[in-house]
Amino acid sequence: MGVMFSRRLPVLLLAVSPLFSLAQANQRKYTPPPATCSIKVTVLRSTNGKPIPNAAVIFHPVEGDRDKGALELKSDEDGKVSIDVIPIGDTVRLQVIADGWKTYGEDYVVDSPSKDIVVKMKRPGEQYSFYGDGKGTESSTTTPKGQSTSAKPSPQTPLPQ
Repeated sequence: MGVMFSRRLPVLLLAVSPLFSLAQANQRKYTPPPATCSIKVTVLRSTNGKPIPNAAVIFHPVEGDRDKGALELKSDEDGKVSIDVIPIGDTVRLQVIADGWKTYGEDYVVDSPSKDIVVKMKRPGEQYSFYGDGKGTESSTTTPKGQSTSAKPSPQTPLPQ
């Protein structure tokens, strides 16, 4: 019995060897993921350079004119956010939203392994009203919340008794 097995073993190996080479030929080749950029964003006040914590920093990777999704992070107490998943060569639309500050938006080409971005947030400006003072007389401007145009308080109408 041992002699029969030893004679069939080389024949069996010759019959199976083409299957091994065929299986190796059909294997997928590994393609590594694209290199990514480490992006660090710092959100500061334009008035005094102090950080703005808890600002929404939104990354929109853009392909041509199409938005490929969004990733939102909140800035820490130092006004900083970091991300390292945007591939080098892509364009990213950066949007920053913080309470009491004008929304910031800008497109950046990711062309290096690291990118540091400093965003200086501005206070919102005056808003123009086409409707005027509500009585149809003239157009007026309104001041942003928390800012006053005069030191005098506005006149108040007494309530009827």
